[in-house]
Amino acid sequence: MGFFDRLSRLVRANANAAVSSMEDPAKILDQSVADMQADLVKLRQAVALAIASQKRLSNQADQAAAQSKTWYERAELALKKGEESLAREALTRRKTFQETASSLTAQVLAQSGQVESLKKSLVALEGKIAEAKTKKDMLKARAQAAKAQQQLQSAVGNIGTDSAMAAFERMEDKVEALEATGQAAAELAGSDLESQFAALESGGVDDDLEALRAQLKGGPEAVALPPSDAAEAVKPVQVEEVDADLEDLKRSIDKL
Repeated sequence: MGFFDRLSRLVRANANAAVSSMEDPAKILDQSVADMQADLVKLRQAVALAIASQKRLSNQADQAAAQSKTWYERAELALKKGEESLAREALTRRKTFQETASSLTAQVLAQSGQVESLKKSLVALEGKIAEAKTKKDMLKARAQAAKAQQQLQSAVGNIGTDSAMAAFERMEDKVEALEATGQAAAELAGSDLESQFAALESGGVDDDLEALRAQLKGGPEAVALPPSDAAEAVKPVQVEEVDADLEDLKRSIDKL
């Protein structure tokens, strides 16, 4: 296969593919019906011309037949008058018109067959156009539905990798992350507030510590001696009581 043949085939294939991709079924259907309608108009014109031609030939045949009859009558008249040569001339004219009439009649018969054929073609084309008009809207609706179905399937097929869907999912993740961050910050702020209130509530310990410091600053007596009313209630401790307790403690240790 030659290079130019291959190149030509490639160009035609690409051209056909481009044309097919650009074809809109609705527009092609409308154009097809319009083309058939134009053909119908042309065929009607052809039929009309054929019928007119047939009628013209038929009229010419009738006129020739009438002239043939007229010249025959003239030949009879001339012969009756003894004008044989004139009668012969009249018969010659009659024969000419007779032949013309026969020829035109044959043409009329042939034209009649053509006219009938054209009429049948016209009726068939009218039927096809009427059927095409009936089917056109249905086919356009089917083409539109098929196109919508194709677009839907394409959208469903690309939904996992579509950039818009990916961006939507990415923003959803981002919103969830922001919500989680906000909740964590709120929990941390709440715990810090709790610790602050706990510190305020533990101020009683600090007060006790300050009171203890004040007592230490007053000296050993301030620490050892109870208030004056408590000192009056304290009784002197006897040495014998302490010795008795000491002996009891020793005996307890010996038993161990």
